[in-house]
Amino acid sequence: MPLFAIYCVDKPGHAHVRAENRPAHLDYARQWATEMVIGGPMLSADGEAMVGSMLVIDLPDEAAAREWCANDPYAKAGLFESVLVRRFKKVLPEA
Repeated sequence: MPLFAIYCVDKPGHAHVRAENRPAHLDYARQWATEMVIGGPMLSADGEAMVGSMLVIDLPDEAAAREWCANDPYAKAGLFESVLVRRFKKVLPEA
């Protein structure tokens, strides 16, 4: 299956939305552990605040990647200002 890079930017002033929905988001993401290559929060310049999410996931096609995004509890709660989904080619490290 192809890889997809997903880059999500939080809406300004929505840290409370992230905090309130984090447990549900993590439960959702853990259900996809076998497809997940890497995932985690993007941080502010000082490393103190979560300001977005980034992941690489192995899914059948772009429609499945967008469906994954739409079903994420963060997305359902309206956390994201923007979501970018792009096909990704892993080159390094070589496996």
